[in-house]
Amino acid sequence: MCLYCYLCTRPPVCAGFTQTHRQTVCEGDGTVCGYSSNRMSGGALGIEIVLVFFLPLFLLHRYGHFRKQHPLVLFGTLLSWYLCFLIVFILPLDVSTTIYNQCKIDNEKPRSLTSSDPSNQTSNSSVFPTSTPKVCHKPWSYIPDGILPVFWRVVYWTSQCLTWLLLPFMQSYASSGGFSIPGKIKTALIENAIYYGTYLVIFCSLLIYLAAHPQWQLTWQGLQTISIAAANTWGLFLLVLLLGYGLVEIPCLYWNSSRHGYLLAKTYFKAAKLAKEKSDAEENMDDAMEEVANVNESIGYGHPLRISIDTILRKCPMEIQEKMVRPNTEDSEEESTQRTYPSKRSLVKLHKQVICAGQRHSQTQVQWAILLEEAFHLEDVCKNETNTSHQFVHSFLSSQPPGWLGKYLYTPTIEWYWECVLRQWCYRMLALLLSLLSVAVVWSECTFFSTHPVLSLFAVFIQLAESDYNYLYIEMACFLTILFLCVCVYSTVFRIRVFNYYYLVPHHQTDAYSLLFSGMLFCRLTPPLCLNFLGLIHMDASISHQQRIETAYTTIMGSMRLLSFIADGFYIYYPMLIVLLCIATYCSLGTRCLNLLGFPQYISQSDDLTSELVEEGRELIRRERRNRQRSEDRESRKRGWRERYGEQRNVRRSRNGYSELKDNDSPSDNSDTAQLTRRESGDHTGLLQDVDTTSLDPSDSPTQRYAGGRYLSLASSRTPIFNNV
Repeated sequence: MCLYCYLCTRPPVCAGFTQTHRQTVCEGDGTVCGYSSNRMSGGALGIEIVLVFFLPLFLLHRYGHFRKQHPLVLFGTLLSWYLCFLIVFILPLDVSTTIYNQCKIDNEKPRSLTSSDPSNQTSNSSVFPTSTPKVCHKPWSYIPDGILPVFWRVVYWTSQCLTWLLLPFMQSYASSGGFSIPGKIKTALIENAIYYGTYLVIFCSLLIYLAAHPQWQLTWQGLQTISIAAANTWGLFLLVLLLGYGLVEIPCLYWNSSRHGYLLAKTYFKAAKLAKEKSDAEENMDDAMEEVANVNESIGYGHPLRISIDTILRKCPMEIQEKMVRPNTEDSEEESTQRTYPSKRSLVKLHKQVICAGQRHSQTQVQWAILLEEAFHLEDVCKNETNTSHQFVHSFLSSQPPGWLGKYLYTPTIEWYWECVLRQWCYRMLALLLSLLSVAVVWSECTFFSTHPVLSLFAVFIQLAESDYNYLYIEMACFLTILFLCVCVYSTVFRIRVFNYYYLVPHHQTDAYSLLFSGMLFCRLTPPLCLNFLGLIHMDASISHQQRIETAYTTIMGSMRLLSFIADGFYIYYPMLIVLLCIATYCSLGTRCLNLLGFPQYISQSDDLTSELVEEGRELIRRERRNRQRSEDRESRKRGWRERYGEQRNVRRSRNGYSELKDNDSPSDNSDTAQLTRRESGDHTGLLQDVDTTSLDPSDSPTQRYAGGRYLSLASSRTPIFNNV
């Protein structure tokens, strides 16, 4: 009787089955199934979808401000970052699932060949024993068929709609100086007209080219493939530039972080540059506030533009708002005719200027405070390196009390060993490891098109793991590789600065324009980055030209063979420019060019401009250190005076209270004389001492001041002072 193979997905045609602890093999049919059940199918996908959400949320909390920025700006940035991180984290699961599906297809091919010839099947089954098929173990993170294509389609097209349509509009809307929603929408449409018009011209040109080409048919699938190819080509062009910079800069960054002298000199250099930016931001803020004050004086409360002025005033600092309070009086007809009022367009421009000036002023203030703390800490590290007691001593006490971790685990001794001994060696080892990874990436980018022999190192690692079906190793290798690529690219996005238009500042100081622009860059860079990674491990059939099943991600991208000049030319040979970019970054060619153009960059202390800025920054840090030392000394003296004289004052108060009790208990002889004495003493001492305002009648003298109790008026009292004599 034919027994049912309960773990096999195909209908049972076998006479029996043999089951081991890892797999189940149907005898006669030869179907091999993994032992794991489908209860975990899709579970790993759901867990990662939930956990990945906290990473962009943490980054948005670090760079954005939840209370001050518009909810649509926060939502757009969070959604764009979240979709990009989903692609990065889910792609290794797609690779492992594809390898498992490829194993099942490879096992079905011999059976299909055998079943096609009945005489062969009879002779083989009667003469030769049945060959043992290749065992395919189902991965723990297996995702059933049909889920990943829908998932990739939703994630990819949502991110593309964000980066090409919605985020540019939201960017112009957030930076607009309009006073109403229709006004901001109108400004955003006008600013993006050229942007959208350029893409419309390119799209129409592609349509005309496809319609005129005799070999290509103008279908919806072909249009999607061409659109994806155009977007990936633009993203790959920028990706190679950022990746070539990050592959060299990140290992150098960690290596230089192990050199305290280099870090301190570069911090001095940053202090000199930031001091100039800080002064420029303060000047721009003063100019904007002066213009706001002039406009505030010229427009009264009865004017129709007064609502716009109040909106501008709300964007100013609180101390400026208090100074610009205007009396709530309407202007007369003569005054209104003599004054010149600004136009609505000039107020929109002023509103935008005030927003930019306020944001830049706040950014420089926070950056200056952070840079001072960093400089003081590096100076403390240099001083503590020669400390024989192996106790880390700080120059200034922390404003926040130490927590449980700092009190019991991160003691001054452990802090000294970490800051002065262990940290530099850990950073050097990490820099060497990252350098090896960078060399492997550069080599693989130049040789990933070679499949016979396989020269890409990452493809060799994945194929070795695929032969043993070690899915955990496959997923970890894929995740670490793509994570390193993302760190090289995304760190450049977070560190790059385009004047004052795009700059990601931590500690909640990034403006809305920069947040949305970073979301646009993420959505444009992540899809070509993942395609490039799949090409490195030979999982993209359009590049490796291998007859194997494709991942669900590449099926959504479409067949790039429709555009052979892109699939066989640009995607293969353009990444080789990473070699030239890495050499240029290592030789600091970009830094030297910016330095020659008038943008000071830290090169080395042998450079004259760099050494001058380092000395200037050292003097600035030294002056700030003296100011902070004076303020701390002043606070310590005040604290000592409070502790020393506070007890004496309390004792004196208790003694005075005791004497008053004795006076109240004594008999009231000579009441007139005692009353006169108290009144005379009150008249003489009232000018120098605090007066109890509750015991005085406000109607006695209209010129007396009781709020604060500091002085009394010298005017004569209504009551003669000799009446009771």
